[in-house]
Amino acid sequence: MPKMKTKRAAAKRFKVTGTGKLKRNKAYKSHILTKKSQKRKRNLRKSTTVDESNVKNMKKILPYL
Repeated sequence: MPKMKTKRAAAKRFKVTGTGKLKRNKAYKSHILTKKSQKRKRNLRKSTTVDESNVKNMKKILPYL
């Protein structure tokens, strides 16, 4: 049986925490920043975990993570 391939785009964007959860960065921080408040931009800097509804699909495309 051949090895499963990891989706490289996903591998660059997600990390696994110590408890096995997937960590991701937040979206909407790249452009059109003038209309966003300082508080909103500050909170977009922080990372968060992947929602439970998406974890099954993420584990499928990241088999060795």
